[in-house]
Amino acid sequence: MMEAEKPRFEWGQRVEAVQDLFNDGSYPDVAADALLVGMGEVGEIVQVGRHTDSGTIIYMAEFANNRVIGCMEPELALWQPK
Repeated sequence: MMEAEKPRFEWGQRVEAVQDLFNDGSYPDVAADALLVGMGEVGEIVQVGRHTDSGTIIYMAEFANNRVIGCMEPELALWQPK
């Protein structure tokens, strides 16, 4: 049995969106494909989980606009204070 990939980020870590994040339908009160979080915005990991079928790691990150967004690893980077 193959060992599951370990998450790169942990609960409570500050992260930065490395690309614009758009509504994929998760927010029915927001237009489809609307910008939810812009590149460079800082958030915090509030949950780490896996997609049931694929095993892909999914990070729930809360951003300043109080939206909790499901993100994939390539969409985030560890926040570095400037």
